[in-house]
Amino acid sequence: MTPQAVEAAARTDPDAQPLTPADLKRMQRTPQAKIIRRALALTQEEFSVRYHIPLGTLRDWEQGRAEPDQPTQAYLKVIAREPERVERVLNSRPH
Repeated sequence: MTPQAVEAAARTDPDAQPLTPADLKRMQRTPQAKIIRRALALTQEEFSVRYHIPLGTLRDWEQGRAEPDQPTQAYLKVIAREPERVERVLNSRPH
């Protein structure tokens, strides 16, 4: 089937209709912190302790009640890219 034929066939299925702008507006994005935490296979408590983020703050981010500020978003990106290094640095003892 051509791509156009596939699309035409899909549009005949009432359960396979494309999302409207209203649908997209109604949908919520999964917060970045939750995606990172799940990718690391950590509970909220484990992530909170490991990366020194207050548990209540993490829960607020994950439930959409609050959003991390710009510096915290940068911190979350670093955690996503180098989780072991961040943990090692945070938990190392000064000489």
